[in-house]
Amino acid sequence: MGTRLAPVSETTKPGSTLPAPRTAKGQRNRLLVIDGHSMAFRAFYALPPENFSTDTGQHTNAVYGFTAMLINLIKDQKPTHVAVAFDLDTPTFRSEEYTEYKAGRSRTPEEFHGQVDLIIKVMEAMRIPTISLDGYEADDILATLATKAAAEDWDVQVVSGDRDAFQLVNDRVTVLYPKQGVTNIPQMDAQAIEEKYFVPPHQYSDLAALVGESADNLPGVPGVGPKTAAKWIKLYGGLEGILENLDSIGGKVGDALRAHADDVRRNRRLNRLLTDLDLPVDLDAMVSQHPDRSAVEDLFDSLQFNTLRKRLFDLFGEEEAEETGDEMTPPPHVVLTEAAPLTAWLKSTNQAPAAVHLATEATAGGTDVTGIAIVTSTAAAFVPFEGLDAEAEQVLAHWLADLDAPKVVHDFKEAYKLLAPRGLHLAGEVDDTAISGYLIQPDRRSYDLADLSQYHLRLSLGAAPGNASGQLALELGEKDVAGPAVMRAFAALQLSEHFAGQLVEKGANRLLGELELPLSEVLAEMELTGVAVSVERLDRLLDDFSKTISTAGAEAFRIIGKEINLGSPKQLQTVLFEELGLPKTKKIKTGYSTDADALTDLIVKTGHPFLEQLLAYRDATKLRQTVEGLRKSVAEDGRIHTTYAQTVAATGRLSSINPNLQNIPVRSDEGRRIREVFVVGKGTDGTRYETLMTADYSQIEMRIMAHLSGDEGLISAFREGEDLHRFVGSHIFGVAPEEVTSAMRSKVKAMSYGLVYGLSSFGLSKQLAISVDEARTLMRDYFERFGAVRDYLRGIVEQARKDGYTSTIEGRRRYLPDLSSDNRQLREMSERAALNAPIQGSAADIIKKAMLGVDGALKAKGLSSRMLLQVHDELVLEIAEGEKDVVEALVREQMAGAADLSVPLDVSVGTGLSWHEAAH
Repeated sequence: MGTRLAPVSETTKPGSTLPAPRTAKGQRNRLLVIDGHSMAFRAFYALPPENFSTDTGQHTNAVYGFTAMLINLIKDQKPTHVAVAFDLDTPTFRSEEYTEYKAGRSRTPEEFHGQVDLIIKVMEAMRIPTISLDGYEADDILATLATKAAAEDWDVQVVSGDRDAFQLVNDRVTVLYPKQGVTNIPQMDAQAIEEKYFVPPHQYSDLAALVGESADNLPGVPGVGPKTAAKWIKLYGGLEGILENLDSIGGKVGDALRAHADDVRRNRRLNRLLTDLDLPVDLDAMVSQHPDRSAVEDLFDSLQFNTLRKRLFDLFGEEEAEETGDEMTPPPHVVLTEAAPLTAWLKSTNQAPAAVHLATEATAGGTDVTGIAIVTSTAAAFVPFEGLDAEAEQVLAHWLADLDAPKVVHDFKEAYKLLAPRGLHLAGEVDDTAISGYLIQPDRRSYDLADLSQYHLRLSLGAAPGNASGQLALELGEKDVAGPAVMRAFAALQLSEHFAGQLVEKGANRLLGELELPLSEVLAEMELTGVAVSVERLDRLLDDFSKTISTAGAEAFRIIGKEINLGSPKQLQTVLFEELGLPKTKKIKTGYSTDADALTDLIVKTGHPFLEQLLAYRDATKLRQTVEGLRKSVAEDGRIHTTYAQTVAATGRLSSINPNLQNIPVRSDEGRRIREVFVVGKGTDGTRYETLMTADYSQIEMRIMAHLSGDEGLISAFREGEDLHRFVGSHIFGVAPEEVTSAMRSKVKAMSYGLVYGLSSFGLSKQLAISVDEARTLMRDYFERFGAVRDYLRGIVEQARKDGYTSTIEGRRRYLPDLSSDNRQLREMSERAALNAPIQGSAADIIKKAMLGVDGALKAKGLSSRMLLQVHDELVLEIAEGEKDVVEALVREQMAGAADLSVPLDVSVGTGLSWHEAAH
C-alpha cells in the first residue's frame, strides 16, 4: 500500500517539539479535515477558468477557490489542527468489487488538469499535511481521522461535498457541506441530517444503500425514496432488520426491494466509510502552524495570487522572528542640521557603504522629501530639511553627488527623481536592493522594501503609508520622522549585505553594476523629461472615437432591431446565438465566448454586419479609453511622464506604467493616429528642438536566434542583407526568392517568431487559420532546412532542465523549477518559457546597453538632444536644432555596437514632427 504525504515542517517531524496551537489556552482541540478533490472540483466550477490563469497559461481557478475557502474556514472555525485528504488515480477496493462504481461521470475538464498538484503545493507552503492512500478514497481517510479525533474528545469538522460523510456525524463530529460553490458551506449536525433525511446520521448509509447514490453510480431500489427508506429503517431498526424481513414488506416497492436486495447489500458495503485505516501521519502532526512565508511568497508569485497572499498573512499575522531577526536593530541615530556636525559625521563613516532612505510627505503638487536617513554598519543619522542651514545643505548635496561615496538605495530611480526638484543629484550608487532582489528572484510579485525584508531577513517593517516605492511617506500628525526612515535605511543595508553573495553565485553582479544601476539614472532622466503631447489632438481624437462609438452602436442596434448593452456578454450571447442563430463559439462557464478572438473567427465564418459594427464599437471604445488615460496623464508642463519599471518582466524587458506608452496600438490606422499626439516639445533651458527621431532594431529576435543557434543559412541571409522571411520561404517552399508570395512570407514570419515563443503546431494553425497538419508540415520543413535552429531549441530546454535556469547572452538568468515537474501542464509551460527567455531576454539586454551607449555619447559630445522613450526595440529621441545628423550617426553606431553577434544589428532611423511621422 503506497502513501502520499505532503512534506510538513521540521517542527512536526517525529521526536520534535510541536508548536503550540493557534487557539486560546485551554480550548478543546478542534480538527478541520477536508476532502481535497471534492472541494477542488467545487472551487473549479464556482469560478470561471477563463478569469483565473497565470501569464504562462496555467488555469488556477480551482486553486484560488480552494485556498480562499480554506482561509475563510480557518478564520471562522479557528481549528487547532488541519489536514486535507486527496484521492489517487489508482483503483480502490470499491472499484475492484464493482467496476461500474463512479462510472458515467463527465470527463475532467482540461482546465482542471494540474490544479490538484498546485493545491497540494499550497498546502505544503501552509504547512498543512495532505494524505492519500492507495486503494482507498479520501472519504475513508476523513472517516478514520474523525473517528480517532472524536475518540480523544476532540471536536471535528469534516468539509466534504460527498453525502457519505453524513454517517460520521455525532456529538463530536459535524460536516460542513457546501450548498453553493465554496462560499456557502453550512454546518450539518445530527439534527439537520435527521430533518432532511428522516434518519439519524449513523443510519444515513442504510438509507443511501436503499435510495442509491447517483454521484457514485450506485442505483437504488426503484420507487424507493428517502421517506420510504426512512420508514422501513425506523420500523425494522436498520438495514439488517429490513433485509431479514424482506417477505414482510408488501406492494410493488416490496417486490422491487426483493429483486434488488443484492444491490442494496453491495451499496451498503461500498458506501460504508472505513474508520480504522493505518495512516502515515498522526493527529499531533496536523497542528495548525504559521505558513512558511518564503514558500508562500514564491508559490503565490508564480500563481499571481496577490489578494490571497494578503488575506493569508492577515489571518495568521507575523510569525515570531528568528533569533537573527530579533537582533536586527539599527545603530542609534543622531539628527544633524548644521554643517560642522554633518561634515564630521560623514567623515567618520570613512567612505563605508551607506544606505540612504528618504522620508517624504504627500502634498497637493505630489510628493516632497522632508529628510534623509543615512545608515552605515556602525552609525546612523537623519538630516531633516526643515531647519537645515544652507551650508549644511551644501555639505549634504556634495556627499549625495559624490561618486566616491558608495551608497545603497532601495529604488534608486524613485529617490533620484524625488531629490531632483530640490536641485540635489544622487550618485555613487553601488546597490539598489529592489533590483538586486529582482536579479536574484526575477519571478517575484513584489520587490517592496518591506516584503523583501520580511522574506529574506525576517525583519518586519510594515507598509510605508501612501507610497508603493518603499520611500517613507509621512502621515499628518506623525512625529517620529527619523526613526522609521532610519529603520528602512538599515533594512536596505542589511538586504544589500544579504544579497551580495547571491549576486555573485547567480552571476548577476555584473548585470547589476554595469547595466541595471547605470540604466536607472538614464531612466530617471527620461521620466523627468517626459514627452510632449498636443492636447488639441488628444481632444480631437476623443471626439472622433466617441462619434465612432455612437455611430457603430446605433447601426448595430438598427441591424438587430433593438438596443442592448454591447458590453454585456450575456446579452450578446442571447442576440448572437439565439436570435441571430450564428454558429456557437467556444463553450465557457457562462455560455459561449464573446471575446475578441471568438468574434473575429465568427465574422470570418459569417460576415454578419452586426458583428462588423460590434467589433468597430469595441475597437473604438478601447482606443477612447487609451486616449482618456493619456489625457489625464498630461502634466502642467504639457508633457506625459511615464514610469519605467525594471523589476516587472522576468525576461528583463522594461515595462511602462502610468501611463503605459509601450502599449500604444500601431496595427490599425485609427490606432496609429494616437502616435500623432506625441510631438516635438520646448526646452525649459531655452534649447530649441526641431524634430523627433525614432530608431529601432530590425528583426532583432531572429538575429539573436541566428546567433545563438549558429545556423549558417540564417547567418548568411542576415549578413547578405536579404529579406529574411522571403529567404526562409524560398527554402521551405522550394521556389526562387522572387516567387515567394505575400501569403508564403506571412506564414514564414508567423512561424519564425512563433518558434521564439514556443509556438506549437496547433497554435500556429490557429494563428494562420490553416489545418494542424499543414502547420505541422510547415514546421517540419522549416526544421529540415534549418536544422541548427531545431537542435538549438531542443538543446536549450534540456540544458535548462539540468541547470534549473536559462541564460541570456549577458548572463541574465530565468529560473524554471517546473521544468522537472510531474505536472505535464506546468512542465510544458516552463519549456515554452525556456525557449523564449534567452532570446527575449537577450533582446532586452541589448536595447538597455544601447540606451547606455546613446546616453553616454550624447553627453560626451555635449549635445542637447535627449532620449524620451523606450518601446521594446525602439528608442524615441527629441533632437535639438542642428544636431540631427550627428545624433543619427551616434545612435546608429551605439545601437549597432550594443552586442557582438555573428550577424549585424540592423538599425532603422526616422524623423518627423510627431512620433507617428517619425516612424519608418
